[in-house]
Amino acid sequence: MKIIVTHASPDWDAITSVWLLKRFLEGWENAEVQFVPAGERINKLKPGTIIDMHDDKEIIHVDTGLGPLDHHQTSNRDVCAASLTWEYVRNIDTERFKTDGGMTDKWVAKAEAISRMVRVVVDLDHVREVFWPDAAADYHEFNMFGLLEGLKYEKPDQDGEYVELGISWLDMMLHNFENRVWAETELKEKGKEFTTRFGKGLAIETINGSVLKLAQKMGYVIVVRKDPRKGNVQIKALPDKDGEKTVDLTLTYEQLRKMDPDASWFLHVSKKMLLNGSLKNPIMVPTKLTLDQVARVVEKV
Repeated sequence: MKIIVTHASPDWDAITSVWLLKRFLEGWENAEVQFVPAGERINKLKPGTIIDMHDDKEIIHVDTGLGPLDHHQTSNRDVCAASLTWEYVRNIDTERFKTDGGMTDKWVAKAEAISRMVRVVVDLDHVREVFWPDAAADYHEFNMFGLLEGLKYEKPDQDGEYVELGISWLDMMLHNFENRVWAETELKEKGKEFTTRFGKGLAIETINGSVLKLAQKMGYVIVVRKDPRKGNVQIKALPDKDGEKTVDLTLTYEQLRKMDPDASWFLHVSKKMLLNGSLKNPIMVPTKLTLDQVARVVEKV
């Protein structure tokens, strides 16, 4: 029998540590999770090894018990239980997380995504989110970290449910981070910059729809994306800021309709979004125009 032990009312450091063990440490996916008062252990053994043996049970303590996967005995503010657990998992799972650069592309991206998630957990565990830009803004609460706080208010003393739901949320967050890493790579390798009178634009052919918003966050005023599988084109411009009027895609819309009248073109009422199909409307007819042809029209916006 395998048991993972962490502290009561688990925070994201504890939950992430459990998630890392159950998802990425071979043989521990069905381990039972038990809870102790913070700092305690469930056995009489002194902290020493990562896996303790007690009554024919294999036991790992995380974020409690002052063992190798606890960090409360150190003043190092750049580590937490999750970072220690991630380091342990990477070092022991030599098939997937090879330290010699031998990982497949799939696991390179996954390892990068997990590492970035863990770095956020380190910040949260050391309360460094108070130094994030606009730290008191509501949007910082509208995330999975706020969800955990709300869950604890709604269902007090339900430690098992906190871990179960937290693991599910982390699974989804990993997919999101992997997609983010992929989008960054796509933008770097496939993005084609162009210039408009409003600033930099970028055109890219990729199946990854996340590149649109990411490119906008990187400062591109207009982003053009063509899906090579479906042929759809999406054009998005930065929204107006503080009442300032900037990009208007009306002329682009009219020109593209003339060039390809058989395609479906939808201009959003904001005039900042021009769609030739999306997941929300899969029946739209894709354009026959190439990415370069569309980008040349957008350049003149």
